[in-house]
Amino acid sequence: MENSQEKSSISEPFEPPESPVRQFASIARNTTANATVTRTHTNSSRISRVHTNGSRIRRTDTHLSHKETRDPNLDINLPYRTFSDQANLEEYTSEKPSGEIQGGLEPDGEHHWKLVTFLPNDPENPKNWSKAFKWYCTMVVAVTCFVVAFCSSVITADIIGVEEEFHRSEEVVLVSISIFVVGFGLGPMAFAPLSEVLGRRIIYATTLLVAVIFIIPCALAPNIQTLLVCRAIDGIAFSAPMTLVGGTLADLWKTEERGVAMAAFSAAPFIGPAIGPLIGGFLSDTAGWRWLYWIQLIFAGVVYILITFTVPETYAPTILARRARKLRESTGEKDHVTEQDLDMRPFSERLAIFLVRPFQLLFGELIVFLVSVYMSVLYGLLYMFFVAYPIIYQQGKGYTAGITGLMFIPIAIGVVCSAFCAPLVNKHYLELCKKHNGNPPAEVRLIPMMVSCWFIPIGLFIFAWSSYPHLSWAGPAIGGFPVGFGFIFLYNSANNYLVDSYQHQAASALAAKTFLRSFWGAAVVLFTGQMYARLGYQWASSLLAFISLACCGIPYVFYFYGAAIRRRSKFAYSGDDEETLDTSDERASSGELQRAQSYVSNP
Repeated sequence: MENSQEKSSISEPFEPPESPVRQFASIARNTTANATVTRTHTNSSRISRVHTNGSRIRRTDTHLSHKETRDPNLDINLPYRTFSDQANLEEYTSEKPSGEIQGGLEPDGEHHWKLVTFLPNDPENPKNWSKAFKWYCTMVVAVTCFVVAFCSSVITADIIGVEEEFHRSEEVVLVSISIFVVGFGLGPMAFAPLSEVLGRRIIYATTLLVAVIFIIPCALAPNIQTLLVCRAIDGIAFSAPMTLVGGTLADLWKTEERGVAMAAFSAAPFIGPAIGPLIGGFLSDTAGWRWLYWIQLIFAGVVYILITFTVPETYAPTILARRARKLRESTGEKDHVTEQDLDMRPFSERLAIFLVRPFQLLFGELIVFLVSVYMSVLYGLLYMFFVAYPIIYQQGKGYTAGITGLMFIPIAIGVVCSAFCAPLVNKHYLELCKKHNGNPPAEVRLIPMMVSCWFIPIGLFIFAWSSYPHLSWAGPAIGGFPVGFGFIFLYNSANNYLVDSYQHQAASALAAKTFLRSFWGAAVVLFTGQMYARLGYQWASSLLAFISLACCGIPYVFYFYGAAIRRRSKFAYSGDDEETLDTSDERASSGELQRAQSYVSNP
């Protein structure tokens, strides 16, 4: 919280703060600010407000560029894309003794709106909940993330059973995996903006309920069509928890406390796919392929109950909007509002930002494109393993599905080991922040990526050339360890680099990455079998190793030339004269050091 910024202004809650104004570039295309702006109130009335320069947080309006300026207190979970450029987002990051800060002028031109804030040590502020309860909520959302990833991979344990019962080819049955993963790319386009308006809890509850319901027809499917349609719906519905989990952790934990919680969350999406074939293998050997869906129903039903009925709303704008509504009802005064009531962007503008901006960044920004390509290669590799392992161990060595599932354990161990190393990476970054006076270039985020990128081709070459049927099972299994170890470092570094490079555009950059990598992961599943049949076990895996080896050059290119690329970018922050960060200001430097903790990533 920004308690350190509360000076004498808190004694008079409706006086404009005296601290310097921080300026941010607009993320909208048309950013001309009129003196009077009319927005639709959430209770269907019309509120007209006159903007004032007295707010502590505001953005710079410009016709010339969408280029980002540096925000030392950037929090990508704030609704930059939903609210207008005049919104005072300090409302959501500060605690005031009066519970309110001064907003813009009301239509009468004399009185100011009263923006509702949290109180000091406010029990309704998720960051003030007890550590025990925050850890409970963290574990619930992390387990939810694990279950979603588990559901994406568990059915790979018995593709043959579905083929035989429905008399379909392997490629058709594998579509049940691909179409699920496609949902991971499509769902966030809708659920991210909805969560910024409605809150996180209702999105969790509704999407998980839909997912649970549509697992049932998968388990009872009389034909392949039913199975594919319901898997598609499940993929879209299950994408919502994956989209919101990182934001939920940011709601709960202060930036300086977030490291361990982030590590726990970062491991979950990668452990889930590794454990899925392990449990699914033994279950399908014993009970058949339909039980692979019943086990999903059990797991998803449990997390649905836990997250819906035991985890409260954590999103500050939603909590404060409810408080403002209650104040209006109890006092009869209509000037108790939040920025959600005053400064929502027009729907058409939000639609453009959420649906069009990710593709502008993906195809117009070299950094976003190449980082997305690299992450897509990694994501495809993960799903390639679900087809490659059964080929090598079941076809090549004659193992059962259950024993083949055991071979995924080294991947999970590698992921866990890298999660334990995450605090060391954060510590190293903090040292670099101090070295750069609290204002490090975005490229220092790439250092863990430059080190860990080599683990992927190393693991793949071990996997490839130890996969001969006459050799021990241990070789390919051990090859999974360095691959699992490298995943978290690569994903977190990539996400952090995009955030530092694109600032308030970061959510759109991450959405672009998620979209591309989901479609590539879905496609890889469909051609892996043919690739291994044509090239052989060794050269098929080596092909992926050479591709990942070529991708190792990407972090090095950006490390040495990223600053120059950002200077020529239309959107990226480039450290130019658009904003000057006074590094002699101890508060700014301290804020930057706190923000230096790695952002919660959405793998």
